Amino acid sequence: MSTNHADGLANVGLGLRREMLDEFCRHVPTAIEFFEVAPENWMTLGGKFGRQFKQLTEQYAFFCHGLSLSIGSPEALDSQFVHNIKRFLDEHNIDVYSEHLSYCSGTGHMYDLMPIPFTDDAVIHTAKRIKQVEDILERPFILENVSFYAAPGAQMSEVDFVNAVLQEADCKLLLDVNNIYVNSINHQYDAHAFLAAMPTERIEYLHIAGHYQQDIDLMIDTHGADIIDPVWALLQQCYQLHGVHPTLLERDFNIPKTKILLNEINQIHQYQQDALAQPSFVRKA
Repeated sequence: MSTNHADGLANVGLGLRREMLDEFCRHVPTAIEFFEVAPENWMTLGGKFGRQFKQLTEQYAFFCHGLSLSIGSPEALDSQFVHNIKRFLDEHNIDVYSEHLSYCSGTGHMYDLMPIPFTDDAVIHTAKRIKQVEDILERPFILENVSFYAAPGAQMSEVDFVNAVLQEADCKLLLDVNNIYVNSINHQYDAHAFLAAMPTERIEYLHIAGHYQQDIDLMIDTHGADIIDPVWALLQQCYQLHGVHPTLLERDFNIPKTKILLNEINQIHQYQQDALAQPSFVRKA
């Protein structure tokens, strides 16, 4: 056990949507301390939207969370796409770039995030591609644990696969708390045990979101609903296990007004402050 001096990491962010630009160019609530965007949705924007986006990136911290890098694809890495990402990051002075531990392209683009087979070969293949991306971006690569609904050809568990890729690639982790919960229901494992098995020293920041319950044993990761109590509890456990890290609220549709979003944003702030008020955190050796 050791003391975690994480005060500088007690930040809360929000995923920025285009429809928020007019409001936030006028005023950003102080509770929103950083924004996250999918670069694919913003790289080609010009005109009014482009000017508004530049205004915000000049005033606030931004993280980028990609959608279509397809880090686990069997096809060759699209290096031109990665160079385009780098230009975007450079233009807006963004250092944080994360992507999903998944793939979305093979012989064509599938417009969905597909699970990478949990195999040793996939670990080596994915890690090699991560290093290629880092070489082009000249930034650390941050990998997100993803929700998935089938595990074709699995030779190891999800938790072992995630840890193996992180270690082989020597990269950082975007820990999605909601994805842990969703997968724990869909694949019947212990969410707390999965959370505890994540490598503290690799965690760069956190995601939290709502989801849709289709059946008692089937959760769909939608980012379109309020966060439920078991996910809030898992976030609190995360802070206790791994310390306080920047935490982003994802809300991709059914987006309420900002004053409603602030309820969840302020709840995250409260949990961060509660954790920091503890005399020490349980940290991994």
